[in-house]
Amino acid sequence: MFDIASSELLLVVLVALLVIGPKDLPKALRVVGKWVGKARGVAAHFRSGFDEMVRQSEIEELEKKWKAENERIMAAHPADPRADVVGDDPDTHIAETPVDTSPADTPPIDTPPTEMAAKT
Repeated sequence: MFDIASSELLLVVLVALLVIGPKDLPKALRVVGKWVGKARGVAAHFRSGFDEMVRQSEIEELEKKWKAENERIMAAHPADPRADVVGDDPDTHIAETPVDTSPADTPPIDTPPTEMAAKT
């Protein structure tokens, strides 16, 4: 933030020692330290508020993009009019014919283990 070299800092300390005096220098440094701490706190609070505003604007922008992409996909792939509605909820659909997803060589579930071992 401030580009102060060590030689410049030493010069400031020597001038403060001569102007304030060795007796009141620790008290003055405590006061300066408190003010620097408050300034850092205010700067951190401002920075976090600014970061939060940027984050919120990015989220809103992403939500707009996702909504536009979702609308584009829904327009490209309309819903199947042959789907049946389940219950009172029009958003819940089932297919007309169930699809068998089990492998053909799998024995039925009610087959005893001895018969399964004999088949293999």
